[in-house]
Amino acid sequence: MINKEDRNAMRKGRHLRVRNKISGTAAKPRLNVFRSSCHIYAQLVDDTAGVTLVSASTLSADIKKELEGKSKQEAAKIVGRTIGKKALASGIEQVVFDRGGYIYMGRVEQLADGAREAGLKF
Repeated sequence: MINKEDRNAMRKGRHLRVRNKISGTAAKPRLNVFRSSCHIYAQLVDDTAGVTLVSASTLSADIKKELEGKSKQEAAKIVGRTIGKKALASGIEQVVFDRGGYIYMGRVEQLADGAREAGLKF
């Protein structure tokens, strides 16, 4: 059985492999996802300037009230919708999706679906 540290090290290796191939620009930033056991975080990153343009997470004050009594997958969808709305308000319509080495299912998929519902194009 693979322990938790080895599993995370393998995820980080997958993430680095993907990061060698994709990068975000000001016109088409990278939508980065980080998933912990309790929370999910998303941010739009311009890698050329090295800045975070927009961010949202389950710990954000504006989202926290909406998450009362919701499952983790429902919370991820809400975070996706929120980051999509913030991105559109900032004038960003297209992004490159960076799943952070995680499998594209569950909370990561729900976050992506929520961002698409808000109007972001991957």
